[in-house]
Amino acid sequence: MDVDLRLVRYFTVVAEYGNFGRAATRLHLAQPSLSRQIQRLEAQLGVRLLDRSPQGSSLTDAGRAFLPRARILLQEAELAARVARAAVRPRALTVGCAEGLVITACTQELRRRHPEGQVRTRHLDWRDTRALAEGRVDALIAYKPLPFPTGGFRVTTLHEEPRVLVTSASHPLADEKAVSLRALSDEELVACVSTPVLWSTPKPVGGRPAPLQPAIDDSFEDKLELVATGHCVAVFPASDRRAAVREDIALVPVIDSDPCEVVLVTRADDPNPLLGSLEDVARTLLGAVTPQENGTLPVNWRPAPMSSNDLG
Repeated sequence: MDVDLRLVRYFTVVAEYGNFGRAATRLHLAQPSLSRQIQRLEAQLGVRLLDRSPQGSSLTDAGRAFLPRARILLQEAELAARVARAAVRPRALTVGCAEGLVITACTQELRRRHPEGQVRTRHLDWRDTRALAEGRVDALIAYKPLPFPTGGFRVTTLHEEPRVLVTSASHPLADEKAVSLRALSDEELVACVSTPVLWSTPKPVGGRPAPLQPAIDDSFEDKLELVATGHCVAVFPASDRRAAVREDIALVPVIDSDPCEVVLVTRADDPNPLLGSLEDVARTLLGAVTPQENGTLPVNWRPAPMSSNDLG
């Protein structure tokens, strides 16, 4: 029997969400198209996998029996592809980097140690949660919380760092040497599910009404506009330098917030021989904490401007 693995993956996503609409959004497909693909899989297998209703979808007995095997099938296919690529390109490595982090020094040192290797970087949007599982990157350097389950992955802590308040340059706290979270008690800070950034709920400023709450598909730049106009504040990891390029935005050290954790994530079963060297380089170069030992940042600290080399 020829089973299309793409259809199998579609089925596992629908089973995870229990709703064709949400699964279609996750897969970047139109809902009718996703429904047809699942019907194709059911026709190939000769069984109905999902019961559909206005309230959502539920697994049939056949679907419940098929789901764990389907996941194993996808995992084995991904492993087979990685092993094949490793056999042909034993000296190639693609390092993924989450938004807000700069890994240029790390990749340059890795290239210096392995001049025969092919070291690439890929900067990932926070929505791209499957780049590591699908083999589009071989390692990921990111902040916690990670936007995907960590089963089957090896997670190595590189360092912890404090946070900074990101606010408009005209905000009353913009010129402070450091601030406490208590100074933000009138802000409704909301933690992002998949990133370490906290954004405040928009509020009126100077008689101007509050803008609408940012939508999930709004870009980082869209949200930063709300900060620059004084409608919002945010709390970032100290090394996230994306807001530092704007003159209308100020960064102020936060002295009493929980630190952010930067980690290296790799697949637990990956045979790539460059991964060991990457971990050593990352621990050496990314394990050093920029802030001072007391957990705060230097007075008037501001990240250095980004250059084109920081794009990896």
